[in-house]
Amino acid sequence: MADSEKQGSKIGSWFSESFKGLKAEFRKIVWPTREELLKQTIAVVVVSVVLGLVIAALDWAFQLGFGAIIK
Repeated sequence: MADSEKQGSKIGSWFSESFKGLKAEFRKIVWPTREELLKQTIAVVVVSVVLGLVIAALDWAFQLGFGAIIK
């Protein structure tokens, strides 16, 4: 019984120390400002749309090419 109580206190102290470390790490986070977040979001959307258009154009070109080969 004493061993399980020691084990329980070890686990409890481990969790306590882990959460203290986690809390300390969260204090180090530098959150982006609203303007930075907006700029980064716009950049991601623009790059995604451009990449989507490039992939669509390549797909269309391959369809034409393979269609000409098959016929």
